[in-house]
Amino acid sequence: MGTQGELGDFLRSRRARIQPGDVGYASGSGQRRVPGLRREELAHLAGVSVDYYVRLEQGRNRSVSDAVLGAVADALRLDGDERDHLFRLARPRKPGAGRAALAVPEAAGAGVRPEVRRLLDWITAPAVALGRRMDVLAWNRPACGLITDFAALPPRERNMCRLHLLDEDIGARYPDRDMIAREAVGNLRIAAGIHPDDPELRELVDELKEHSAEFRHHWARHTVRTKAHGIKLIDHPHLGFLRLGYEITHFPQDTELSLLVYTAAPGTPEEKALRELAET
Repeated sequence: MGTQGELGDFLRSRRARIQPGDVGYASGSGQRRVPGLRREELAHLAGVSVDYYVRLEQGRNRSVSDAVLGAVADALRLDGDERDHLFRLARPRKPGAGRAALAVPEAAGAGVRPEVRRLLDWITAPAVALGRRMDVLAWNRPACGLITDFAALPPRERNMCRLHLLDEDIGARYPDRDMIAREAVGNLRIAAGIHPDDPELRELVDELKEHSAEFRHHWARHTVRTKAHGIKLIDHPHLGFLRLGYEITHFPQDTELSLLVYTAAPGTPEEKALRELAET
């Protein structure tokens, strides 16, 4: 997942989704060999020379300025997540930076501060602590009741992407598999942009691409996305059909760690179900 090739693929994917007519170019102006904007059209919109943009798309311009990247992002109509991803790909961190944080902990909760594990125990709703690859590093008992018994899994299998997309029993509980795949790709794309030299992340992506058609589809489209909250639909084998909210927060001093907590509106069957999990 070298950033040089990723940068070019990402820019081409974003050029392809813009219709020439939407930005003032006649779609019938000459034969178009690729969908969307041509390189020279994008360069014109961004206010740079064609040669400069070509070198950027080919990963041969590592001294590109903030102003130029911003102009390219505006021309491509990138959202906030995509814009950040573009800047990361155009300016990859030096090889080996942050290498000490690459390894997945071998034991349950290894590398997670005791205070975080105690916090999970105090939370009565299902909650898990996640690493940057969506590895489940620590959890509470309600999370085991809602998702799976993480302690019974090998450390390598304690990964939300693997569980949702590769475990047939768990995956069948989530009706909107396409959304699950889209969010998985969005998170892993961003992680790959920050840590392009992470071999375990590369292994995870290759595994998901091989075994999940939904993941392959969104990975090919260079989906980039972060979500701090949302709704998950879960057809639970014991609790029935649930519509749960979720919130994801990050620890300022543990930048590789996030906390995922499932929620339910007061007075709903979902709230009753979560209380049952907490009391079991």
